[in-house]
Amino acid sequence: MKKLKVLVVEDDPAMRAALEMRIRNWHFDVLTAADGAEGRDLAEESDPDIVVTDLVMPELSGLDLLRALREAAPHRHVLLITAEGGIEDAVDAMKQGARDFLTKPLDYDKLRTLLDEIGRDVETRRRSEHLSGRIAHAEDGLIGNSKKMREVFELIERVAATDASALITGESGTGKELVARRIHALGRRSPQPFVAVNAAAVPEGLVESEFFGHEKGAFTGAIAQHAGCFEQANGGTLFLDEIAEMPFSLQPKLLRVLNDGCVRRLGGRQEIHFDVRVLAATNQEPSRAIEDKRFREDLYYRLAVFTISLPALRDRKSDIPLLAQHFVEEFGVRHGSRAEGIRESAMECLRQYSWPGNVRELRNVIERAVVLADGPWLETWHFPPYIRDPDRLSSERVVLRVGNTTVEDAERELILKTLEKAGNNKAEAARLLGVDVKTIRNKLGRYRKGPPE
Repeated sequence: MKKLKVLVVEDDPAMRAALEMRIRNWHFDVLTAADGAEGRDLAEESDPDIVVTDLVMPELSGLDLLRALREAAPHRHVLLITAEGGIEDAVDAMKQGARDFLTKPLDYDKLRTLLDEIGRDVETRRRSEHLSGRIAHAEDGLIGNSKKMREVFELIERVAATDASALITGESGTGKELVARRIHALGRRSPQPFVAVNAAAVPEGLVESEFFGHEKGAFTGAIAQHAGCFEQANGGTLFLDEIAEMPFSLQPKLLRVLNDGCVRRLGGRQEIHFDVRVLAATNQEPSRAIEDKRFREDLYYRLAVFTISLPALRDRKSDIPLLAQHFVEEFGVRHGSRAEGIRESAMECLRQYSWPGNVRELRNVIERAVVLADGPWLETWHFPPYIRDPDRLSSERVVLRVGNTTVEDAERELILKTLEKAGNNKAEAARLLGVDVKTIRNKLGRYRKGPPE
């Protein structure tokens, strides 16, 4: 930790010498000035982190000095020293930005406590500004400086220079769509549309219409002509998210469309040619999906000319400070928060957590903390309980009573209780139960509909 620089401004020589000796013994670098004017000039020249100044001085008072210091450096910390009769002026000075004030005779223990507190704030601001400088040139929200992410960035640039298809793999929340958007932005098609379709989110009965389009009257409810995603993305990039979740029966038709470069709308007769670069993504292991007959092998090879594998956040924890600072700044602006950065103890808390929901989960946690924060720094208590104490959560077990309970009822109770323990965090509940987060979502959807008739 770099030594903090303290400027003492005091017109009483004995008091000035005593303050210099004490503060230097507390391992701060100390500068001194005999009056307000000298203090102002010395502050401009040496840029101290903290200024300790007497309130009542000839010519330039401590209050005037405060105004000058705050105008030159709004984040500079100023402590005032005043006699009992000057408390009203000291309170007024705090309204104008002073950090605190002490009365004579000085309580040196309180002074040291204040200097240590300010020191932690200065160090937090230094770290935050350093991180901000490192993320200043980040594009499209893709942030990281770990070896694994540098390899991903290098591959993105190589893929973007071509027009080949690519398959982006990685757990939920790792940023697969961000990678697809970066490839599009860096490629020759960047002025043209980027169309994203989540194959897992489209109702099964509408998948064919969403992908290939339909003519008016092609089926009940088709009240107007609809262009499919290939037509919408013509000239640009089509991103097929969660491609392994596309109905297996429709995958051969998708493969044929990709090979032929043309599509026929439902209910139509005309072949419509398109020029589209296709990027796809999946949160599943492709080989396992192929083996389980959920992902056609020939479609996989058609899409995976390049494969970009995104690491889980737990495998690149050195990137957490960069990501967290980026989200603090993003949500600070969005929510009008005073939050500027994260205390080192809180950052260490983030490093220790396993992040089953990856970057998306980190983003949500930081947004919540920014909203809760009432000062410039995020503290550990701004995080949810399962982040602050993951060991307690993982050590707890749900106990089910054996009796007249079906397997389905037992499963339901286990999932709901685990979700409760996880603070309603589906990704964390999935990690604790050893299942995919999509399984949790599907089960919860079924529970909301009620038991089958």
